[in-house]
Amino acid sequence: MTSPAEIRARAARIVSQVSVQGKSLDALLANTSGSPQERGLLRSLAYGTIRWQIRLEAALERLSARPQHELDPEIRALLLVGLFQLMHTDIASHAAVAETVEAARALNQPRAAGLVNAVLRRCQRESSQLATQLDSDISSRTAHPQWFIETLQQDWPESYAAILDANNAHPPMWLRVNTRRVSTGDYLQQLRVAGLNAQRCDYASEALRLDTPVDVRALPGFDDGDVSVQDAAAQLAAHLLAPRRGDRVLDACAAPGGKTCHLLELQPDIAELLALDVSAERLRKVQENLDRLHLTASVQTGDAAEPETWWDGRRFQRILLDVPCSATGVIRRHPDIKLLRRRTDIADLARRQAQMLRRIWPLLANGGALLYSSCSALRAETRDVVANFLAEESAAADVTVDACRNAGAPSAAGTVGLAIRAGEAQMDGFYYAYLLKTD
Repeated sequence: MTSPAEIRARAARIVSQVSVQGKSLDALLANTSGSPQERGLLRSLAYGTIRWQIRLEAALERLSARPQHELDPEIRALLLVGLFQLMHTDIASHAAVAETVEAARALNQPRAAGLVNAVLRRCQRESSQLATQLDSDISSRTAHPQWFIETLQQDWPESYAAILDANNAHPPMWLRVNTRRVSTGDYLQQLRVAGLNAQRCDYASEALRLDTPVDVRALPGFDDGDVSVQDAAAQLAAHLLAPRRGDRVLDACAAPGGKTCHLLELQPDIAELLALDVSAERLRKVQENLDRLHLTASVQTGDAAEPETWWDGRRFQRILLDVPCSATGVIRRHPDIKLLRRRTDIADLARRQAQMLRRIWPLLANGGALLYSSCSALRAETRDVVANFLAEESAAADVTVDACRNAGAPSAAGTVGLAIRAGEAQMDGFYYAYLLKTD
């Protein structure tokens, strides 16, 4: 059994590895050991501290006489874990302080216990004044980097505050029902029999949102392929692309395979679906999903920006191009994005996205459709990429409005493509542009 102090020490090590070494939070938590309760507490502490880290760092700056850069990285991270408990959880204050102080010893740094105790006790004493100070600055109030806030204010002038709030909320658990095996209504009833309540989505007919997230093993028929976990916004892709019977379809950046599988669930009579990804390792997850859902696709390693290395010369009637991006539309699921992304990353990503779009377009048959997809919240990676491409390519037409109407998706009128803000209808932030090849 792992003690509460040891769990806090493990959380501090994870926070330090994300903050200092730039490691992925999900990857660090993927293979953690312990009981479900211990793993749950570790996950809650690590995710919560990373989610609020920018605010917690501002608090630590005010509470500690020692500059943060002089602190040992793991002790600094432990202080943030302790402040998170006091400022953002219902954990009893005395337990949070006592176990976090003991965690310094679990980190083999007993001399730091006094510092941890002093900072956390001061936080308790000055909590009201501290909150007022932190709330006076938008970056510390919302726990987002200043560059991102400024960009969001430009791109979403009427909605940026709602997006910032949504990014700090706990994400809902959305399910995608495999309607080849069971109807959405029947599966909803199966959930209720299992003691699980869920709500339908206004835009994605196979989507159900659980009132309370659960382990996938608690989902009826999960192992049999009756259901998958996928956000409702991501589920719009298959409906918008709408492949027809006999179409040859390319999923150009397929991993981990959620959209690949959804396309096959909705249209089992596709002539061929090629699931392509640059990562052979990530393609193994695509194959695992296909196998669990009893689906078949051609799975191939290749770079969408270099089709000459893998394309057989036969054109596709439908192409899904889900480009690699900053993932700033899914911060609520991956809060480490706040710490790992930089302003300078965006231009490089946009160039890569534009290159992929230009290189993959010739693979589309005349009269065919390409769906450009991104989970970025930033215009530079979404509307600007597509708008610039449309200005260069006379044979491309943006017909996203019609595609959204046909798919029952949110309205896309008055803009290039469809931009969904994080939190809209409790969905992730996403962008789609449905481009028709006219000749």
